[in-house]
Amino acid sequence: MAKVEEKTPIIQEIKENLDGAKSVVLVDYLGLTVEQDTNLRRAIREAGVIYKVYKNTMVNLAIEGTEFADLAKDLEGPTAVAISKEDATAPARVIAKFAKTANKLELKSGIVDGTYYDAEGIKVIATIPSKEELLSKFLGSIQSPITNFARVINQVAEQKSAEA
Repeated sequence: MAKVEEKTPIIQEIKENLDGAKSVVLVDYLGLTVEQDTNLRRAIREAGVIYKVYKNTMVNLAIEGTEFADLAKDLEGPTAVAISKEDATAPARVIAKFAKTANKLELKSGIVDGTYYDAEGIKVIATIPSKEELLSKFLGSIQSPITNFARVINQVAEQKSAEA
């Protein structure tokens, strides 16, 4: 793949995947078994995340001059790229969860909503629940006082009817 014409489609594919991405996470996958890699790819696909292995030089050329350019310093060794266009925390969350069972898998760095995070920062991002989880917790906390108030009013009404 020495010719520029052969590299252009791959660089274009990377750029298309990055277009509109909310987050990009770089992963060191060296040492994963085939079974672990298959399970990781399945979990990532279910989360709606794009997960690809590209040559570092191709990724470097694709991110040059974009908001993802800060990732260039971490493009060393075997690197996979996880991209999400929907949930900004999904790549970090899914990979960090999987890394608990596959200790060879490591988060290198990432860009989430335009901000660069090193490996430690991405691990913190991975602890943030998904948008759906946060909304359900929020709705539950709003609903709880109303439910308790209704229960008290009902008890008062039952007590009054018992007295009458």
